[in-house]
Amino acid sequence: MSWFSGARRHPSAVLLVVQLLGVLIYPLTQGSQGGRIAFEIIGIVVLVLAVFSVRATPGLTWISIGLGIPAVTLSFIDVYHSSATVVAVSAVLHATFYFYAAYSLLRYMLSDHDVSTDELYATGATFTLVAWGFAYLYVFVQVLVPGSFIAAVAPSNDRTWMELLFLSFTTLSSTGLSDVVPISNWGRSVVMLEQLAGLGYVAMVVSRLVGLTISRRNA
Repeated sequence: MSWFSGARRHPSAVLLVVQLLGVLIYPLTQGSQGGRIAFEIIGIVVLVLAVFSVRATPGLTWISIGLGIPAVTLSFIDVYHSSATVVAVSAVLHATFYFYAAYSLLRYMLSDHDVSTDELYATGATFTLVAWGFAYLYVFVQVLVPGSFIAAVAPSNDRTWMELLFLSFTTLSSTGLSDVVPISNWGRSVVMLEQLAGLGYVAMVVSRLVGLTISRRNA
């Protein structure tokens, strides 16, 4: 089938599309146990696609699987028997997995001086992987130091996953539009690291790919 062969040629594109669809679907999954299960299924799909993308890169598949399986398992345990320890460990595993997948895609993009179509899709996919990774770090910080993040709505409550993902995207993209604000030292430290990561990504990765693309067209 043409769409299947296209997906095999461009796994980074599939990963990017599913992640962006997840951003639109996540709000529909909040507020019920069924919604949380649906949320975890979406997360599994993203993890599987990330592993598939890593297989096409110099990254080691077994590391991805070794991080992804326990992360998914703890996510389902959290649905039925939630505890601070489960949430914290799950967040660390998820963050490590997404950062490793992003690192593998970075190696894939920077491995040569030719820019393929899939490498251009990988630019967006890597950005979203990093955003997901930092969002899980925020979850860990919120467990470690309750009240680390406040927001315009219900400021005394723990921030939801969608709020922390929103904070991560706005911080990584340097738009500064988030109404979620870190108020603990740990929260601010992680936000500063993500701000640095966002600037470095644009300066070193995006600008390089744009430059190579322009050079290829002018050649």
